[in-house]
Amino acid sequence: MKYIKDYKEGDRILGIYLCKHKQSAITKNGKAYDNVILQDKTGTLDAKVWDPNNPGIGEFDSLDYIEVHGDITSFQNSLQVNVKRVRKCQEGEYDPADYLPVSRKNIEEMYTELSGYIKAIENPYLKMLLEAFFVKDAGFIKAFKQSSAAKTVHHGFVGGLLEHTLSVTKLCEYYCSAYPLLKKDLLISAAICHDIGKVKELSLFPENDYTDDGQLLGHIVMGTEMVAEKIKDIEGFPPVLAGELKHCILAHHGEYEFGSPKKPAIMEAMALNFADNTDAKMQTFTELLNNTKETGWLGFNRLFESNLRATRME
Repeated sequence: MKYIKDYKEGDRILGIYLCKHKQSAITKNGKAYDNVILQDKTGTLDAKVWDPNNPGIGEFDSLDYIEVHGDITSFQNSLQVNVKRVRKCQEGEYDPADYLPVSRKNIEEMYTELSGYIKAIENPYLKMLLEAFFVKDAGFIKAFKQSSAAKTVHHGFVGGLLEHTLSVTKLCEYYCSAYPLLKKDLLISAAICHDIGKVKELSLFPENDYTDDGQLLGHIVMGTEMVAEKIKDIEGFPPVLAGELKHCILAHHGEYEFGSPKKPAIMEAMALNFADNTDAKMQTFTELLNNTKETGWLGFNRLFESNLRATRME
């Protein structure tokens, strides 16, 4: 099959892809059409079915695997498919592994590395808390390994939550060596737990969409609740330590306008906010560069609020 990342303007598309999303719409002239998002493991591609009543357009819906015939065009500097024919595919015609974006890093190796940080925790209460999630809770472990860190923006792939958590933990380890006043066990524990609520905020692939609780509560609140529930089962867990850990999770987005219920009030929360923001921004830039063959100026990016430039090694 030809992967989405390999298409360019002017290509013909003929292949099987996952219909990640389908929505009917009406043009300004009152004509019905369908907005479709195609997906494979290399990314997504916007598609339009301008004539849904065409006999060549078979019945299909979101999360169906479909064979698509069409033309690759460009609209507002992004590729788009003008769909001519569609056929819903049956099991056996496709391998689901080709259609789910997956971390380029080995998931089991990353989990083993993260587990090493847990083993190194010296505070017995924090260690028991982390082990309650990452050693003893099989359901949580499975979801954590498979979850993305976001619906879009950064780490939006299988294993993305694990990859992001490990990167944030590594950054926090560096902060601890550079700034000795930081409480290492607290900061590392907060780094490992800061996004655990995402296992409940986002459904697993192929949907990778917000759950009802994800919409109503968000991962920061849910993650704090998950930590509080585990702490209840650990006899003698120091209340001050529990409060500091939960504060780090609640404040890790840093600012109210970024969805943070609290602003950092302790040094560890500040460090976690910086580590989280650094990894998110650098991964977002990485994915942006990986998804373009352009060099030079790429145009204004609303996420960075800047005109971005792509550089390449000579």
